[in-house]
Amino acid sequence: MDELMPLRNAKLGCLPDSVSVPVYDRKALTPGIVHIGLGNFHRAHQAWYLHRLMQYGIAHDWAIIGASVRQADAPQRDRLLAQDCLTTLIELDPSGISAEVVGSMIGYLPIEDDNAALIAQMADPAIRIVALTVTEGGYYVDPVTGGFDAMHPDMQHDKAHPDTPRTAFGAMIAALRQRRDAGIGPFAGQSCDNLQGNGAILRQTVVSLARLSDPALADWIDQNASFPNAMVDCIVPATGPAELALARAQGVDDAAPVAHENYRQWVIEDDFCAGRPDWDQAGATFSNAVHRYEAMKIRMLNAGHQLIANAGEILSVPTISGCMEHAGIAGFFARVERAEIAPHVDAVPGITPESYLALITARFANTAIVDTSRRVAFDGSSRHTGFILPTLRDGLAAGTPIDGLALAEALWARMCEGTREDGTEIAPNDPHWDTLQAAAKAARDNPGAWLSQQQVYGDLADHPAFAAAFDRWLRMIWQDGAEAALTAYAA
Repeated sequence: MDELMPLRNAKLGCLPDSVSVPVYDRKALTPGIVHIGLGNFHRAHQAWYLHRLMQYGIAHDWAIIGASVRQADAPQRDRLLAQDCLTTLIELDPSGISAEVVGSMIGYLPIEDDNAALIAQMADPAIRIVALTVTEGGYYVDPVTGGFDAMHPDMQHDKAHPDTPRTAFGAMIAALRQRRDAGIGPFAGQSCDNLQGNGAILRQTVVSLARLSDPALADWIDQNASFPNAMVDCIVPATGPAELALARAQGVDDAAPVAHENYRQWVIEDDFCAGRPDWDQAGATFSNAVHRYEAMKIRMLNAGHQLIANAGEILSVPTISGCMEHAGIAGFFARVERAEIAPHVDAVPGITPESYLALITARFANTAIVDTSRRVAFDGSSRHTGFILPTLRDGLAAGTPIDGLALAEALWARMCEGTREDGTEIAPNDPHWDTLQAAAKAARDNPGAWLSQQQVYGDLADHPAFAAAFDRWLRMIWQDGAEAALTAYAA
């Protein structure tokens, strides 16, 4: 192997020939996109699509400026700036590993309590898209009603301090105010999170927050800005010692590499008020049927992740591929998907729910991807409400089976009690962990205590079929164990 090389602009030409590097002049790139939330997914997905265009010699005026509104991201900012905002992507294909250095990001803004630098950058007319990956639960949506949570303390703060907001959405509004006052058109707001109608939800949050302090500005944003919906898909594990070692094994000294599966999908509504890159030339799909793609992915892949990750945590199965090797978990997953989820999912061009299930089954089983059950189970309070409960409601309305979905909720409740069946502790893994754990402990003897969480279930506890199935499964899990419940359902 060639000498281990630090990841820097000046050292790109010294990297091993096996590592693909930018062929474009990064110093000549100019910004067009601000992306808030520089996690692994963004760098393996949206940044890669743009990098691919740049490799083709186009979109050089669309480079990404990274941003964050969380001080916890400061160490990652330091790591990326120290390596000129370059990222090594390591593709984990069962047939072999390959590495590529992505250079589409050219800066990372200071992280400030008042978001002044972020606001100033977004107010620059060169910025035509502001994109976000801030997690499914980061949009201040009431999980039961789907409406804007105006009373959240963050929203109340930004209402009272519109020029010094603490949230990404408040910062977007402050920048849009400056653009309007300067006679500059708005940018497009682009959510890249796993939410059904993510663009519509982003519009709801931005416009509703603006209306709290400046109704005229809210009207201007609503009438002039655009918020395209999109479906995003790529399995990207967290970076740890194994991923750092993988980068070094490729001859690259990268402090923040990203591993990912050998699959990507991006379906985008073509609604950009200030222009956009030609992402379709890099494999993305522009479509007016985004909602159908979203529904298939969220209800089958994202919900499927929750089905197996909660069971994996309870049974001390550490990885998603390990869950797919576990007969009880895999059988549960397959039956719920076929019998209870797929009937509520429409086909999209080129793929049926049945063929999509085969695809995600193979992707989950990819042993080259060390994706942990813990990572996938994170923030169940957002993911169950967004990924599983909509299908459960559809099943109750249609009179179709919901027994496996009720078992999924019982497994989540058991996981939130905070111990595995082998006696080890499950560390807090949700922004609302204390509330969830208290309900889970009470539900051990009274399953209805879990369903009484109105902020999660709303009126679902009033549906006798669901409440009875949940009660039966949770009692069985506590009495006989999770595997017995999984086996009973799959049989």
